[in-house]
Amino acid sequence: MTNLIQGHCHCANISVQAELSRKPDQFTPRACDCDFCRKHGAAYISDAQGKLSIQCRSAANALRYHQGSGTVDFLLCRHCGVLVAALWEDNGRTYAALNAQILDNPATLGAPQPASPRLLPLQERMARWRTLWFADVRITQDTMD
Repeated sequence: MTNLIQGHCHCANISVQAELSRKPDQFTPRACDCDFCRKHGAAYISDAQGKLSIQCRSAANALRYHQGSGTVDFLLCRHCGVLVAALWEDNGRTYAALNAQILDNPATLGAPQPASPRLLPLQERMARWRTLWFADVRITQDTMD
């Protein structure tokens, strides 16, 4: 894979690197219309065939927040408040959708399109996540705090 994208929260405490299976302009961010995502201006990309690496410089400043149904964790930087990703654990595997707004060059992606996952029953949402979200996710934390 050669389609590498990178980004970070405002203070660079949490950084991301994703290897996409296609060119970035072939991805359309999904702008979730729930109150939480709207208030954070989040629009997510994911690639079930890609890889996502999340690096937290300060584990103490990496916050996982339960919202809505409580099924998904939202990864935020406690220091600068930026929403980095949505994370979901299923059978020992972490799935993730990346907030495209944190990318160094989000203009390389397609234009965000509205999405309403909250309107789907939970089982359908989970089936979608298994199909669409990054399934090869690595989260690392530096030891300094």
